[in-house]
Amino acid sequence: MTKQAALEPLPRGRHGLTREQVVQSQRSRIFRAMAETMAQKGYAATSVADVLRSAKVSRETFYEQFESKEDCFMSALEAATDVVLAQAFATPPAGGTPLERFDGGLRTYLDALAAQPELSRLFLIEVYAAGPAALERRAAVQKRFAHVLDATFGRKTAGDRFANEAIVAATSSMVTARLAAGDLKGLRALRRPLVELARRLHGG
Repeated sequence: MTKQAALEPLPRGRHGLTREQVVQSQRSRIFRAMAETMAQKGYAATSVADVLRSAKVSRETFYEQFESKEDCFMSALEAATDVVLAQAFATPPAGGTPLERFDGGLRTYLDALAAQPELSRLFLIEVYAAGPAALERRAAVQKRFAHVLDATFGRKTAGDRFANEAIVAATSSMVTARLAAGDLKGLRALRRPLVELARRLHGG
């Protein structure tokens, strides 16, 4: 099943799909609907009914898979991490200088965010309204990002770790501001100044 097909309503009647494929399609459409609705209305103002209407699934289908809006949001947050952020957290490829590897990973990250702005907003903006569990999840992902930078630049001292945490914090803050403003061009334009920041902190 293609990604686009997973977002389309299932055909009525017999369709030849397995139960697993049906559930995958339903979850994909619910996650997309939640991300798009929250991009317009925010977490607090988005109801389960809003999501159902956009996803074109029944209330029974929703509650077969999720206990509540918060449970659905947390699952969507996991999906957003996989779709939007996973490539940025992959082990840096061998070859090139540390700064070149950081540049390549940052480009991948910014392009992924710009290509999926609704999912990106879900992870970077609506997460603040979704409660402590969602914020803990976001903090854990940022910690993973810092570990990737440790591996990229080589962590030798506590100062190196602090520098990497500063890069993650700066990236998160600036990216969130551009997303909130809907400035996707400005989002991609963050690459050069962030690479320059890394160069100043780590040399090279």
